[in-house]
Amino acid sequence: GAAVALAPTVALAKKPVYTSWGKAIRGYDPVAYFKQRKPVKGNAKFTHEYKGATWYFSSAENRDLFASAPSSYAPQYGGYCAYAVSKGSTASTIPQAWDIVNGKLYLNYSKSIQKTWKKKQSSYIQKANSNWPGVLN
Repeated sequence: GAAVALAPTVALAKKPVYTSWGKAIRGYDPVAYFKQRKPVKGNAKFTHEYKGATWYFSSAENRDLFASAPSSYAPQYGGYCAYAVSKGSTASTIPQAWDIVNGKLYLNYSKSIQKTWKKKQSSYIQKANSNWPGVLN
């Protein structure tokens, strides 16, 4: 068979939204963090495409709220770990390591990383804001 030329992976920028198997927030409902103040698993019946990722919701109402104002509900830094972005990098996140600060959702790599992040949260958010979206390149 013919050889297939593969593009060098170094040239590929990371996706603007962290996904696991194509699902943003590992299939958890971003609106639920604001309405129920906890991680709630989304349902495959209620999805929305945004920034190249599939977002899952626990209800049609939550999906419609997100669709009308995705930047109000989507996690900061595309759902990558807020602490990692503050350090000039990216890392995956888990739905259980989350926080809402000044009306914005932030996710972390793990509960232990979240503890570190919370100690100097505003400083880390400032650093992450200046590093984003540059860390994707």
